[in-house]
Amino acid sequence: MNRKAASDQPKKKPAPREERLKSALKANMARRKAQVRARDDATRTNKEK
Repeated sequence: MNRKAASDQPKKKPAPREERLKSALKANMARRKAQVRARDDATRTNKEK
Protein backbone atom coordinates (compact mmCIF):
# COMPACT_ATOMS: atom_id res chain seq x y z
CA MET A 1 0.00 0.00 0.00
CA ASN A 2 2.83 2.38 0.80
CA ARG A 3 4.19 2.77 -2.74
CA LYS A 4 5.31 6.39 -2.32
CA ALA A 5 7.90 5.48 0.32
CA ALA A 6 9.37 2.84 -1.98
CA SER A 7 9.51 5.20 -4.96
CA ASP A 8 11.26 7.92 -2.93
CA GLN A 9 14.39 5.80 -2.67
CA PRO A 10 16.71 6.33 -5.63
CA LYS A 11 17.64 3.29 -7.67
CA LYS A 12 21.00 1.84 -6.75
CA LYS A 13 23.50 2.90 -9.40
CA PRO A 14 26.16 0.41 -10.52
CA ALA A 15 29.71 1.09 -9.43
CA PRO A 16 31.71 3.41 -11.73
CA ARG A 17 34.13 0.54 -12.36
CA GLU A 18 31.26 -1.62 -13.55
CA GLU A 19 30.06 1.15 -15.87
CA ARG A 20 33.56 1.54 -17.32
CA LEU A 21 33.83 -2.19 -17.91
CA LYS A 22 30.43 -2.28 -19.61
CA SER A 23 31.29 0.56 -21.95
CA ALA A 24 34.70 -0.95 -22.72
CA LEU A 25 33.06 -4.28 -23.50
CA LYS A 26 30.58 -2.57 -25.84
CA ALA A 27 33.41 -0.76 -27.61
CA ASN A 28 35.43 -3.97 -27.98
CA MET A 29 32.45 -5.86 -29.36
CA ALA A 30 31.74 -3.09 -31.87
CA ARG A 31 35.38 -2.96 -32.96
CA ARG A 32 35.52 -6.73 -33.40
CA LYS A 33 32.29 -6.68 -35.38
CA ALA A 34 33.67 -3.96 -37.66
CA GLN A 35 36.92 -5.87 -38.17
CA VAL A 36 35.07 -9.05 -39.11
CA ARG A 37 32.84 -7.13 -41.51
CA ALA A 38 35.85 -5.45 -43.15
CA ARG A 39 37.67 -8.77 -43.46
CA ASP A 40 34.61 -10.43 -45.00
CA ASP A 41 34.23 -7.56 -47.47
CA ALA A 42 37.91 -7.80 -48.42
CA THR A 43 37.77 -11.55 -49.03
CA ARG A 44 34.54 -11.20 -50.98
CA THR A 45 36.00 -8.54 -53.31
CA ASN A 46 39.18 -10.57 -53.82
CA LYS A 47 37.20 -13.65 -54.82
CA GLU A 48 35.12 -11.68 -57.31
CA LYS A 49 38.21 -10.49 -59.22
